[in-house]
Amino acid sequence: MQQPEYIGDAHPSYEPYAPYRPRWYRRPAVIAAAALCAPALVPVVVDRLAAARVESRTAEAFQQGMDTPLPPEVHVRGFPVLTQLASDTLRHVDITAHDIPAYDATRPLPVSELSLNLDDLTKSDDDSEAYARSAQATARLSYTDVSSALGLEVSQGSRPGQIRASVLLPPGNEVTVTTTVSAASGNRIAFKDFEITGGVLPTVGEEVLSKVFDKPIQLRNIPEGLHLRSVTTAADGLTARFSGKSVTFRPDGASAA
Repeated sequence: MQQPEYIGDAHPSYEPYAPYRPRWYRRPAVIAAAALCAPALVPVVVDRLAAARVESRTAEAFQQGMDTPLPPEVHVRGFPVLTQLASDTLRHVDITAHDIPAYDATRPLPVSELSLNLDDLTKSDDDSEAYARSAQATARLSYTDVSSALGLEVSQGSRPGQIRASVLLPPGNEVTVTTTVSAASGNRIAFKDFEITGGVLPTVGEEVLSKVFDKPIQLRNIPEGLHLRSVTTAADGLTARFSGKSVTFRPDGASAA
């Protein structure tokens, strides 16, 4: 019987011969590659350990100074961190803290969340203070805390920057008032454009509410050197934005307003 001829391509079932290489044959190459990589990984591991250490110490100092219930989240940016520590200056540090209390005899307003972006963070020789060459910060203030500070239940208004308050008057009548929030000097939140938008409020009641909003709320728990730039409204509260130069942090909690 005549066999078919295959011209050009090999027989479909033919596979080119490839020598078998057992695992033990390939293992030395893997070991050699790992040995070459190991020295390069050591500095990275050491640097990451140093970063974790300084982040932990920064969180501890911040918690002590701001009296937060839990340590904040701290992230030291930039590589390597060891060279930054050697120069006693951390180039960029991000800190996010929650539930910063406000100790004030009149209308205390806690900060629900404070996010800090610090540039060139250094510390004093006796570790009593830390300084940032410049800083940006965002503070979030819940409507629950704002309501407690004002003595009125407030919520987001219908226009940007506006808050709304409802007042119940006997016998079950409701009066709605609105006011606009803004940044005032000295890290204070001011209220402007007070207006009755629903219901009828007696003259005496209008005068009382006007006085409630006439006095700005002082923010007492902001690191020294940060200055309030703007206040906006959101569904869950107010957002206050700060910036500043030569911002000071004191572990003993002596930060100024």
